[in-house]
Amino acid sequence: MRLRKTATAMALVLMASGLPAWADIEAAKAFLDSEIGDLSTLDRAGQEAELQWFIDAAKPYAGMEIKVVSETIGTHEYESKVLAPAFEAITGIKVTHDLIGEGDVVEKLQTQMQSGENIYDAYINDSDLIGTHWRYQLARNLTDWMAGEGAAVTNPGLDIADFIGTSFTTGPDGKLYQLPDQQFANLYWFRYDWFNDQKTKDDFKAKYGYDLGVPVNWSAYEDIAEFFTGRDMSYMGGPATGVYGNMDYGKKDPSLGWRYTDAWMSMAGMGDVGEPNGLPVDEWGIRVNEKSQPVGSCVARGGSTNDAAAVYAVTKAIEWLQKYSPPEAAGMTFGEAGPVPAQGAIAQQMFWYTAFTAASVEPGTPVMNEDGTPKWRMAPSPHGAYWTEGQKIGYQDAGSWTLMKSTPVDRAQAAWLYAQFVTSKTVDVKKAHVGLTFIRESTIQHESFTERAPKLGGLIEFYRSPARVQWSPTGTNVPDYPKLAQLWWQNIGDAMSGAKTPQEALDALCAEQEKVLIRLEKSGAQGELGPVMNEEQDAQVWLDAPGAPVAKLENEKPMGETVSYDELIKSWQN
Repeated sequence: MRLRKTATAMALVLMASGLPAWADIEAAKAFLDSEIGDLSTLDRAGQEAELQWFIDAAKPYAGMEIKVVSETIGTHEYESKVLAPAFEAITGIKVTHDLIGEGDVVEKLQTQMQSGENIYDAYINDSDLIGTHWRYQLARNLTDWMAGEGAAVTNPGLDIADFIGTSFTTGPDGKLYQLPDQQFANLYWFRYDWFNDQKTKDDFKAKYGYDLGVPVNWSAYEDIAEFFTGRDMSYMGGPATGVYGNMDYGKKDPSLGWRYTDAWMSMAGMGDVGEPNGLPVDEWGIRVNEKSQPVGSCVARGGSTNDAAAVYAVTKAIEWLQKYSPPEAAGMTFGEAGPVPAQGAIAQQMFWYTAFTAASVEPGTPVMNEDGTPKWRMAPSPHGAYWTEGQKIGYQDAGSWTLMKSTPVDRAQAAWLYAQFVTSKTVDVKKAHVGLTFIRESTIQHESFTERAPKLGGLIEFYRSPARVQWSPTGTNVPDYPKLAQLWWQNIGDAMSGAKTPQEALDALCAEQEKVLIRLEKSGAQGELGPVMNEEQDAQVWLDAPGAPVAKLENEKPMGETVSYDELIKSWQN
């Protein structure tokens, strides 16, 4: 509702001034007055100068109608309902910004890749597809685009170095393939008020022998989950019954795949060390050679999709879902489960996306104080028994602008203008306040977020900390995200439902991943960048070798380890 009111207010300003459909700098000034104000890293003169550049650059495309698409999250709703109409008013380029499900975005993109038909003029798709775009070469690499056909429509104030996610959207060739538009992380979420209560702390220490705090390892997370599940929290103003120590989801749905490929496996300790992703084995369990060519997924070919760390990862998720989560969680999807902690009965959630921050700070909810500060906090997620220093510890979603080569040049140029407008320094601070999905360092450091930080539960502290580099999206080991991603939710779903054991499900998953890799190798569709499969060997050969894959540990539940949240934040700030 608020977005519609904002867009309507801006339209009324333009109508009242008697301006035409596009009105050059007067339309820009009206937009700045009604929507941006001082929520920008640029001063008013800088904002007007940047928008004047858009006006001038867009003149050859005035009157053109383009279509772009993204998934449906708050950030993109703001772009579609507020920024797209403003862009049209300022430049004369009409943008239809469609909002559809994330899986549907990937499906549309895949169809355009396969058919060559121009379905959309630009896509905001996850940087998880970087390996796909780099290998197929069906997307324009933006490095060459900005120096060539896109040079005249590339904003001199774009400042690529200011974007925090470009390491995720750069191929092994050093070329930038996607421009980040929104970014959010999966972190640990917990009831700060409950964890700091003296009775609660005393009871926990009496039972487990160590301090209640932010769990550093999965052993502590499991102990905390057990401790809170069924606990009467009425003495803290919480529910007397129906309290749970874990929240998750388990429905056989495409979002179930993201639950695991979005770093759950590396959090458990599957894969190798490396930033931004493990090499040579990543968090999908796919091994690559020194040329970044995939060579296997199963342990027999040097992959780790079905090794002991992977089995442990899936086993623990299922166990915690069954023992410590609301019964209905097993039938929920990502989107359905996300808002549940804000309802007040969840003590902690290891795999919580910061995209749900906006919904979790709504006034009047059980997890908010009357002064507008949250009763909860977010912190780094704990790591599993197989994790070693240097492995990635979490996931960042980086929805990024992608221009396909099948899009006519003039339409791609107009779409590129829109992509830069919605990520520009003029609008980015305001957009970040709406969606809380940061893409620019300058925005993160803006004084308005220093002021707002106490009401966002640790989000700003995380994004200003050196820790954030350990959170990264899917890397370049994955050669065809659309084909491989669907295998995950189908096979993991079999384990979640009990139709297969975790080992059986992961054996099937790695075998099916290898079938795709073998088909890609035989087809030659990815040329010298495509898979070159290893010969199968006895699994022990690989288990005896350094790094991933790994054999089963004798003890998968070491002593729990926690850290004080307040000390953690101090270490970030120092």
